[in-house]
Amino acid sequence: MRPRILIIIPAYNEAAVIGKVIAEIRRQPQPVDVLVVNDGSTDDTAHVAAQAGARVITLPVNLGIGGAVQTGYRYAARYGYDIAVQLDADGQHDPADLPKLLAPLLAGEPVDLVVGSRYVEQTPYRSTVMRRLGMIVLAAVVRLLVGYPIKDTTSGYRAANRSVIELFARWYPTDYPEPESLVYLHKHGFRIREVSVHMRERGGGRSSITPFRSMYYMVKVLLSLLMNAARRVRRSS
Repeated sequence: MRPRILIIIPAYNEAAVIGKVIAEIRRQPQPVDVLVVNDGSTDDTAHVAAQAGARVITLPVNLGIGGAVQTGYRYAARYGYDIAVQLDADGQHDPADLPKLLAPLLAGEPVDLVVGSRYVEQTPYRSTVMRRLGMIVLAAVVRLLVGYPIKDTTSGYRAANRSVIELFARWYPTDYPEPESLVYLHKHGFRIREVSVHMRERGGGRSSITPFRSMYYMVKVLLSLLMNAARRVRRSS
């Protein structure tokens, strides 16, 4: 049977670009369902997404990226999807890379989460010096905790199999969840792989990461990683 695939798009005030993102997804060869988690937007994000053909869940308040993404995973678990793909609403994640993220899972290779990475190969992507330095520090800490390199620990472009869907439906980090969720998966015995993808400039909206928030982010994520690494894994009976 053909695996059922859900694209999870967390969105906050992305009415200007969400329709284009959904249209690009629809042009890809792999049949998928698209779920937009409208995270308390104050613009027409929900209406534009529905008009573009996506299923829409509107949260009554803004939960942030962690809560919005976990809502998508809960939906995927409840309705029996085999693969869930996280994809940003702002146009940075190129839907043309979907086949690369899906390929290892569709081929039944020994991997549970596929991360779309800016750094496993040379790409045109460029970031600020401070942000790049922060990514290097995070990558070093994550490598120390999991025992192997994951170069793009902050990438939110990911494809997860059914087992990861079920785990994330039960628990998912809040605020800035990408690095912490990688350590969490490793502690539970899941296998992670990176594939090279092309990241674009934002097509709309506004980034919430200011220089001050970048420093706050680094401190908070590093503390969360260390606390998560020290926490015992609870095994289901």
